[in-house]
Amino acid sequence: MSALWMILASFFFACMGVCVKLGSDAFTTAELTFYRGAIGVVVMAALMRASGTAFTTPHWRRQVSRAVAGTLSLACYFFAISQLPLATAVTLNYTSPLFVAVILMLWFREHLPVLALVALSIGFAGVVVLLQPTFASARWLGALAGLGTGLIASLAYIHVRELGRLGEPESRTVFYFSCLTALALLPFVAFGGGFTPPDAQGLAVLAGVGLFGAAAQLAMTRAYRYGTTIVAANLAYSTVVFASLFGLWLWDETLSELTVAGMLLIVTSGVLVSRARHAANKPQQG
Repeated sequence: MSALWMILASFFFACMGVCVKLGSDAFTTAELTFYRGAIGVVVMAALMRASGTAFTTPHWRRQVSRAVAGTLSLACYFFAISQLPLATAVTLNYTSPLFVAVILMLWFREHLPVLALVALSIGFAGVVVLLQPTFASARWLGALAGLGTGLIASLAYIHVRELGRLGEPESRTVFYFSCLTALALLPFVAFGGGFTPPDAQGLAVLAGVGLFGAAAQLAMTRAYRYGTTIVAANLAYSTVVFASLFGLWLWDETLSELTVAGMLLIVTSGVLVSRARHAANKPQQG
């Protein structure tokens, strides 16, 4: 069941990406990011009340740090989706495990096995291959935003790991992230000249961004909670597959051989990194 929950989460994440890309023609990145946060606040608050989870936290500084990193990463991700083929933007988002491994090695002084180091080399080679045709086009700003998504998201994941070790419920962490996202983007929407009154179709797209995003977070949390971490982490890359299929179906997005090669290198390296870290941590957990 945990594998099915992770595949479902990946499908929902891809659906959220579809809604973001559909909405990027009518709404600014600030608006899309704001609505993602605002809807997330409502959904997570309802779930926390239903489960009896307290809203107060003794670790608010770490929650704010995680929320800031998550908000910046989300905004970069949504902008990248609006500028790049959906599969390319999603793949760049999944470079975060590579950056996580680098940060853990350089900042936290965690030992990485040889397999992880080889995987990192493969992954960053994949980034170069993937971005080569993108930088050759007029989409270099979207490519930088996509790469920034992976880098900044890695900081958010580090904070999530530390909050988990401190006993913070995932729902509370997602709630604070959603709150800060909505509050941070509200001035840009209200006073930045970026507000677009949504019509019926726009409301459906915005609802999809928020609801699919919240559903994906919950399904992913359940997959990690009740399943094996290594299996869930590897299956998360199925989002790239779903995004590729959606891009082909909805926008006739065709990927060059070089782009596909870069995507495969990044996905392969991410799987190898997670396997290497799992193998390294297994003796400590046993």
